[in-house]
Amino acid sequence: MINPLAIVASTVRISIPYASGALGGTMSERGGVVNIALEGIMLSAAFAYATTSWWLVRTFGSQYPLATSWAPWLGLLAAVAAGLLLSALHALACVVFKVDNIISGLAINILSLGGTNFLLKRIFGSASNSERCPTFNTWHVLPSDSVLAPFEQILHPLIFLAVLAFVSAWFLLYRTRYGLRLRAVGENPAAADSLGVNVSFYRFTGVLIGGAIASLGGVWLAADQGLFSSNMTNGRGYTALAAMIVGKWTPVGAAAACLIFGGAEALQNQLQILRQGATAETSWLGTIASQVPTQAIQAIPYVLTIVVIAGFIGRATPPAADGIPYEKESE
Repeated sequence: MINPLAIVASTVRISIPYASGALGGTMSERGGVVNIALEGIMLSAAFAYATTSWWLVRTFGSQYPLATSWAPWLGLLAAVAAGLLLSALHALACVVFKVDNIISGLAINILSLGGTNFLLKRIFGSASNSERCPTFNTWHVLPSDSVLAPFEQILHPLIFLAVLAFVSAWFLLYRTRYGLRLRAVGENPAAADSLGVNVSFYRFTGVLIGGAIASLGGVWLAADQGLFSSNMTNGRGYTALAAMIVGKWTPVGAAAACLIFGGAEALQNQLQILRQGATAETSWLGTIASQVPTQAIQAIPYVLTIVVIAGFIGRATPPAADGIPYEKESE
């Protein structure tokens, strides 16, 4: 039997890496820089988190018990640092040297995939995954037999950080001078420049902020699985960009789109469980699920994505100067 509360909780958890990437892309593209590099940023952040937290516990855990408690948080800082480093590389190429945004992003993705695989083999001696790393603890505040017990899955520090990131990003974009100027350089950089706005500065910082936020998605993947595995983002950065487009380049819209995608994936997982455990005594839904081909169940998230994009969001118009390098006219 499908538990609606479990699906809701699972939807939120599944949506976190997509939402972090989508919000990171929103902050970058609002300033006029297309950030295809989200996939590589999230992958490198996941590796930095897993490696740093594992090393801290392995090196200091036996002598300093607090090292185990602080390892996930220090791993988070290392992941954000990795995300900022790659974001700075992308911003340098796109904003300073006027490289095509797509080419720069794809190059960073390839660099991240190859670099993490190389370091994975060098550090852990494995081409597939790292050793186990520390994880964040979910907060337990409800009795195990409570009807609301499934909601404890979302009482997680990283989920609260992601929510805080969305609220902060919305406030930054729509309630501060910085956000107004960031949106201005993404729409009409020449007009912003004529008013004394430093276009390069706002585009550069927009990419950096987006990279730091996207890093949370990589941290979630590594912390949720308790290890790093090769190419563990598995296209989530590109899906995050699709969610950003569905959300029309706004934090609220991106969050809603990611919840839709996450809900479809959560429903798919529940139907697969029902299909595998269906017997003569199961519910009518389990019986129906047992008759549906596995491939059809696995296609649910992708079909829903196409339906949502094609039929419900209307025309999605990006910032006018998105992906267009700005060349200041000589006086």
